[in-house]
Amino acid sequence: MEISMHAQTFSLLFFLIFSTLASSKACHPVDKEALLDFKHKITDDPSKLLHSWRVSSDCCTSWEGVACDVSGRVVNVSRPGLVSDNDFIEDTYMSGTLSPYLGNLSSLQVLDLSNLKDLKGPIPEELGKLSKLTHLFLDTNKLTGSIPLTLRYFSQLEKMYLSDNFISGTVPPPVMKSWTHVSELGLSGNALSGPIPPTIGKVVMITKLDLHGNNFTGRIPTGFGNLKNLRYLDLSENQITGSIPESIGGLAALELLYLNQNQLTGRIPSSISGLSSMIFCRISENKLSGSLPPSIGQLSKIQRLILENNKLTGKLPATIGHLTALTDIFFSNNHFTGKIPSSFGNLLNLQTLDLSRNRLSGQLPPQLAKLKSLQTLDLSYNPLGLVRIPNWFQELRVFQLMVANTGIEGELPHWLSSSSISQLDLSGNALTGKLPRWIGNMTSLSFLNLSNNGFHSSIPVEFKNLSLLMDLDLHSNKFSGHLNVIFSKEVQDPLGHFNSIDLSYNMFTGPIDDDIGERPAMSSISSLVLSHNTLGGSLPKSIGKMGELRVLKLVNTGLSGMIPEELGDAKELSTILLSRNNLTGAIPEIVLNLKELKQFDVSSNRLRGRIPPHKAIIPASAFKNNPVTMTGLRNHFCGAWRAC
Repeated sequence: MEISMHAQTFSLLFFLIFSTLASSKACHPVDKEALLDFKHKITDDPSKLLHSWRVSSDCCTSWEGVACDVSGRVVNVSRPGLVSDNDFIEDTYMSGTLSPYLGNLSSLQVLDLSNLKDLKGPIPEELGKLSKLTHLFLDTNKLTGSIPLTLRYFSQLEKMYLSDNFISGTVPPPVMKSWTHVSELGLSGNALSGPIPPTIGKVVMITKLDLHGNNFTGRIPTGFGNLKNLRYLDLSENQITGSIPESIGGLAALELLYLNQNQLTGRIPSSISGLSSMIFCRISENKLSGSLPPSIGQLSKIQRLILENNKLTGKLPATIGHLTALTDIFFSNNHFTGKIPSSFGNLLNLQTLDLSRNRLSGQLPPQLAKLKSLQTLDLSYNPLGLVRIPNWFQELRVFQLMVANTGIEGELPHWLSSSSISQLDLSGNALTGKLPRWIGNMTSLSFLNLSNNGFHSSIPVEFKNLSLLMDLDLHSNKFSGHLNVIFSKEVQDPLGHFNSIDLSYNMFTGPIDDDIGERPAMSSISSLVLSHNTLGGSLPKSIGKMGELRVLKLVNTGLSGMIPEELGDAKELSTILLSRNNLTGAIPEIVLNLKELKQFDVSSNRLRGRIPPHKAIIPASAFKNNPVTMTGLRNHFCGAWRAC
């Protein structure tokens, strides 16, 4: 949308300028013929963008979206599908193909057919005849084929966007080499393949280059270092290999760099210090290795640094503490070791610090307490050996605190009761004791994960006060007592309705309340996992009223009675696990034929009768250890394996 709006903003200004220069001559017949042929090849125009293009009228004075020069030659054709008019945005489409006759508009400077969504077919080779074209916007359509070699004749081209189509093939090196005046080039969201042409180094006027979301392979050309005017570079979501070239340090004007989701290897070059204007850097989701160069501390303007999901090693450079403009650090899922540098305490503008899933160890620097702007702190899955959550954490004002698997022991610190934390993850530690009553004071909580700890107690009644809580994970503890406190918690419409609950592997007792599906907090739940608790009782019919429920797991919970037909009313269910219980009766056909059902297991129960016919591919093991009839099992095998 950003690209299309830029396109239409320019073309609208261009159109208005030429509209004020009244043409002294009628529309040239060659141009009129070309535009009428384009209209003829449009098969659907619901907003009547071309309604005014009539044979009986003059294309220079009467046709919307067309502007001419004083000699009556068409210089601008702008019929984009996304049009902004003050506060109103019109979004429409046109179906059809591009007419080769458009190549006869010999004076055309601007062609904007962007965001029409349904223009199909190839880009006509004849467009290469438009030697005066400066702006070409064909993005967000369904164009196919390759980039015509004839586009190398666009000697005056300044901006071109072909993004979000189905264009394939390689980018011809001669074409790229000829675009010496191009300042913006958008080819993203296509199916282009092969290497990025090394001739890209000749496009020295370029300020914005977007090639993301294609199938480009090979290395990043060293010629990129010649693009001294480049401010925006996006090569993400391709299959680019090799290392980041040292020459990238020559891009002193570069402000935004996206290299994420490729297959880059090797080290981040020390020449990265040359990117002195860089504000945003994302090199995540690659295979980069080695340590971060200390020279990274020279990126004085950097605000967001995203290096997650690589294989980076070594200690975090203390020089990162010089990057005082930083607002976000994402270094998760690497192999960083050693201590967190105390210099990180200088990053007073930092809002996100994500160092999770590394190998960091040692004492946390108390200087981090100075980060008053910090909103998210994630240190999870590091061998920090914290033992206790440092008291200085309470000086922070974080909304998200994630310290899973960091070696924390003992009871929950009382200072949490007065915090405004929204997301709290303390899972995988050695926390013990009771869930304190003051948990009800943490009314900002929307996400709480205390799983894989040693908590033991019932859920205090004050838990009901967590009216914004939407995701709760308490699995693998020793919690006991009834579940009613959780299911009947308060809500603050439209917030506070559960999205997910996992209470498995505890000592909770039941039965599950019959009206669980009618509780306000449960109205939009998508995942309910209660397995391995001694709940007993029957499966409530009201679960069928959970219209958004996708996952239901009640394995080994002591359930008895029949599987209610009403469970089939939960139309979104894709996973139903009810094994190792005492369920009786038949399997309801409506349940086994839920359209979204992918995983179903009722093994080790006391179910009887035939297995209902069903379309889902469910293994026979899902029904084993039930006194179902042999005919039912035989039919199931025949249906699953088509062997009878």
